Amino acid sequence: MHIAAQPDDEAARLAALYELLILDTPPEERFDKIAQFAAAEFDMPIVLVTLVDANRQWFKARVGMPVCETGRDVSFCAHAILRDEIMVVDDALQDPRFADNPLVTGAPHIRFYAGAPLALPSGLRLGTLCLIDRRPRTLDAMELAILGTLRDLAVMELAHPEERADD
Repeated sequence: MHIAAQPDDEAARLAALYELLILDTPPEERFDKIAQFAAAEFDMPIVLVTLVDANRQWFKARVGMPVCETGRDVSFCAHAILRDEIMVVDDALQDPRFADNPLVTGAPHIRFYAGAPLALPSGLRLGTLCLIDRRPRTLDAMELAILGTLRDLAVMELAHPEERADD
């Protein structure tokens, strides 16, 4: 298993994350709706809106995942925030970064992962909107575009809290 490197802008990234005052807050309908729509649209058993903290990834919204966080050391999303584009792992058992990851070899038995980085207007990537399946899959160009649009909606909610409607 490969543990993701820290982004070069890690201190600024964490500062921006903490400024949002969103970690460990209760579920919110606006994020839950995005995750629920993505689960239905892509027929995915697990969809998460994740925020990558210093030592964990915390789930602001979750479909099909019984826990609200996992360690950053086993996080696929910690890898995804290292890049601007959507990170797709068609079959985690065939990817040397993840083949022996405990989230692959044990529950939730991740085989497919697609993580769209949640980047603030500043460029700081705080987490992902991610799709997870227990079987290998691929996404076509249209599906990647839809995932990107849903990610953009999640970023709008993160980046503009003053414009959020009350739930």
